Amino acid sequence: MRKHFSFVTYLAIAFVTLSAIAYYMHYLIFHDIHHILIYMLGDLAFLPLEVLLVVVFLERLLARRETQAKLEKLNMVMGAFFSELGNHLLRDLIKHFDNRLEISRHLNVTESWTKKDFQKAIDFAYHLRIEVDCRNTDLGELKAILEQKREFLLMLLGNPSLLEHDRFTDLLWAVTHLDEELAARPTLIGLPDKDLEHIAGDIQRLYDHLASQWLDYVQHLKSKYPFLFSLVLRTHPFQEQQSPIIT
Repeated sequence: MRKHFSFVTYLAIAFVTLSAIAYYMHYLIFHDIHHILIYMLGDLAFLPLEVLLVVVFLERLLARRETQAKLEKLNMVMGAFFSELGNHLLRDLIKHFDNRLEISRHLNVTESWTKKDFQKAIDFAYHLRIEVDCRNTDLGELKAILEQKREFLLMLLGNPSLLEHDRFTDLLWAVTHLDEELAARPTLIGLPDKDLEHIAGDIQRLYDHLASQWLDYVQHLKSKYPFLFSLVLRTHPFQEQQSPIIT
């Protein structure tokens, strides 16, 4: 930080010195201090407008474009996550929820959905209450899936694009935590009820993040990539019939 400050200071001194030399040479050649003062005052008068244009408008425009580019990269990362693991978790876990019909009714995305419909569904997903009994859930299969994708999850967590999106990072941490909980148990058979309740809470936390983030991603696809949105409409798990085949 000190080196950076020194460089900026030296650069400022150099430019001010060059400007003073240029004005001095102008005076030596033309001997017209009046002319120099007129242009100097004119330049100083325009300086606030120049700062306004460059710093306020152009800088904000560039920052907005940079943010949009980062979000676009992040959505690509989300797409990879849902293709590799997220869609499978959405489809597999909801089968074991006692209130799966209510969840499906609120999250059944259709082609006619508007921003208002997506926002309503996202609000529902944020406050999602899952009714799951881990005694009726194949925790061994879930453990195997998460273990298989562990390296992929770690790779995503190391992606610098995640710094721009806390919610997606929270989702990855929720998945990673459930993976660690299941991996830490030598066996998932005959677990006490209190332990099963704890795992059920981890599953609920994961699905809350998963469903809301999925809705954000699908809304992005609807606005930017309708051909990908079309595939989601035919295959997402919140509808009665799922088929990639177009009939």
